Amino acid sequence: MAARVDRKVLLGVVQAAHGVRGEVRIRSFCAEPADIGSYGPLSDETGTRRFTVRPTGMSGKGDVLARVDGVSDRDAAEALRGLRLYAPRAALPPPEAGEWYEDDLIGLAARGPDGRDWGTVLALHDFGAGTILELSGGGHGRAFMVPFNATAVPAIDVDGGTVTVDPPAGLLDDGRKGED
Repeated sequence: MAARVDRKVLLGVVQAAHGVRGEVRIRSFCAEPADIGSYGPLSDETGTRRFTVRPTGMSGKGDVLARVDGVSDRDAAEALRGLRLYAPRAALPPPEAGEWYEDDLIGLAARGPDGRDWGTVLALHDFGAGTILELSGGGHGRAFMVPFNATAVPAIDVDGGTVTVDPPAGLLDDGRKGED
C-alpha cells in the first residue's frame, strides 16, 4: 500500500491573532515549524478556501507568527482562529526510509505480533501527553486506543499496509491482554 498522494495533510492550526496588523499565531505540525509556508497555498478542511501563509517569526510559545494574504487587521486575523490548514499530500517531500507521515497510517490494518486482527488505524491523537493510536477494534469488536510508542506499536510497514500492535496488559476491560 503506497502513500495516498490524493489526500490532504494537516500542517497547522491558527491559534490566535498576533498584534493589530493581521498577523496570526499558528501551531505548526511540520518538522521545521516555519516550513508551513513552503508548500504553496494551504486550504481549509473542505478545500474550498485557500490561504497563502508567509511566516514572519516564532512566538515565545513555539508557534509560528505569520501573515496570511488578504488578512490585514486584527479582526480578520481573529476570524481565522481555529482554522485548520491543509496541504495536498503530493506537495510534501517523500518520507525518508523508515519514516512516514501520520496521515499515511490512517486505514492501515492493525495486527498483533501473533497475527490477531485489531482492525484498522482510525486516527492519531495528541491530547498533550503523547500520541495515541486509535484502532477500530477488529475481532475485539470496539474501537480503542493504544499509546503510539515502540512497545505498543513495535512495527510499521506502510508499503505492506500494516502496523503491528501489542496493547498493554490491562488496557481492555477484561484485563486480559489480547483476548476477547
